[in-house]
Amino acid sequence: MREQLVTCTVCPLGCSITVKGEADKIESVEGFTCKRGEQYARDEFICPKRTLTTTVRLTGSTEPLLPVRSSAPVPKDLIPSCMKIIRGLSVAAPVSDHQVIVNDIAGTGAALVACREAKAV
Repeated sequence: MREQLVTCTVCPLGCSITVKGEADKIESVEGFTCKRGEQYARDEFICPKRTLTTTVRLTGSTEPLLPVRSSAPVPKDLIPSCMKIIRGLSVAAPVSDHQVIVNDIAGTGAALVACREAKAV
């Protein structure tokens, strides 16, 4: 049986939650103070996800880089695949805030979106 200590990031309390189980089967979850924390710990144990934030090359603008993020958290094990795709990208200005740069990046179901606008020169 595997045991994992998870620090919850759902709210400011930062509960230390202990999850015990095997691969896809959780035996126990202890140390949470709210249901959202319990669900976060379960998700973190089975398939940890993170919001991906980075930059892509930008052409036709005074700025060389455009900040981007995933529209939803992506599985941690797919972040290297996402970054491989992102490293090959170059976006041409103009770009609007929240504009979709890549749909369903690396099969995650999340889109890569711009975090700010970039005007063309």
